[in-house]
Order: sequence, then structure tokens, then C-alpha cells
Amino acid sequence: MSHSFAGIEDAGGRPKTVHSALLLLEAVASLGPGVTAQDLARELSLPPATAYRLINLLVGEEYLIRLPNLSGFALGSRVAELAGVAHQPTMPRAARAVLAELRQRTRCGVHLAVLGGRRIHIIDADPDNPPSHPGLYARYPQAVALGKVTMAELDDWHSMLPGRKLHTATPHTLSSESQLRTELREVARVGYALQSDELVVGRSCLALPIRDERGQLVAGIAASGSSAGWHERSASLIRILADAGARLSPLLS
Repeated sequence: MSHSFAGIEDAGGRPKTVHSALLLLEAVASLGPGVTAQDLARELSLPPATAYRLINLLVGEEYLIRLPNLSGFALGSRVAELAGVAHQPTMPRAARAVLAELRQRTRCGVHLAVLGGRRIHIIDADPDNPPSHPGLYARYPQAVALGKVTMAELDDWHSMLPGRKLHTATPHTLSSESQLRTELREVARVGYALQSDELVVGRSCLALPIRDERGQLVAGIAASGSSAGWHERSASLIRILADAGARLSPLLS
């Protein structure tokens, strides 16, 4: 794979493009998924044309990705590989069997995630009904049922928000801190989270926490599908996911 980084040096012999590209990656990590080219140019005091050139270079090499809704950029798979976070935990065969049974029973997209470090890490995604891009999960955690489950556990749930601010993906995304605070208290009370049309219009999901024997949050299980008729299905799906979560808990703890 060819790179365009080499051969552009400053007076000290250092490749300026490499240095600027690394600073740009650091800025994306700091500002969070969804950061725009204008944001990055302003943050790094770069001419817009230079920022766009670096971004296109990094997207081409998969160090950055464009979010699916074109709202901005996020760190790409090659950064994850360098950081060693692309490695997924080994899933016990029994846990995979539980998930396969659940997918067949519900006819929904069913995903298992590790919830920790203030991030949502999908460790077993439904191959027939894949989840939304993880960059969207990081950009709009309050619009994701698994995100709400995680935030409800945190004293400082603002730490999950890019720039500690609420961003909206659709007209239905929670954009009021007071409303979100009320919803997170309800999630903690009832033990599950719901969202409808908040991340993608026409799509809904629900999620339940999976806890270890000490009651600590270790994972989350989510079901997703079309918003049509989702409210009517929710009660039965919550019972089914709760049963699956109880079976998965000793396998994941």
C-alpha cells in the first residue's frame, strides 16, 4: 500500500505531513466521533484546504472513517488495530448458542456488548441484522439503548458524551439534559432501556444489563428492529432478553 506521507519535510528534516496527521488523529480522539473538517481545521489552526487534504489521506488509509450519516469523522479500524482494541474477547460456545437461539426466537437483530470504560464494545453482532456503526454509538450514546444502560450506571454520565455535550442524530434524539437525566433514572429503576427513532428514523431497540454475581455491570444484550409495532413487542422482548441475560451472566463473568 502506497503512502503519500513521505518526502514532505520541514527545515529540521521532519516530515511535516506525518506530524500534522498525527496531531489530527489526536484531535479526533479528543473531540470525539462526529468531529467535522471545520472543527479540526480550527482546533489545529490549519488552513481548511490542508485539513481536508490530510483527512482525505487518512480516510483513504482507514485511519479515519466518515460516519454513515455524514455528520463527521471518527477514528478508523487501523487506529484500533494499533491500539490493540480490535481484538475481541473469546466468546464461550455456550454463549454463542444462547445468542443463536435468541435470534431465531425473536427474529430481531440481537447483539451482545461489553459495557465498560465508558464505551460500548459489540463482541457478538447479529450477522443477519448488523448494528449501527460504532462511531454512531460513540457520537450519540444517549440515542442507543446500550448507551442508556451504560450511562445509567455512571455518576458522571457526561463523560460518555463527545465534548461532554449532547448531539442529535434525528429529531427524536434526546437533546435536553434534564430529560435525559430523568430517563436514566428510569432505566436504573426498571432495569432496561428503550429507544425509538432516536438514532435512525424507523429503527428501534431495547437493551438490558448483564451483571456478575456481585451485581457489577459486565455486559449488555440488545434487540433491534423496525419501529413499526415495536411498542407492542417490547414487553415480551424484555422478558425474553432478561431470561437470556440470566443464562449469559455466568458464561461472561
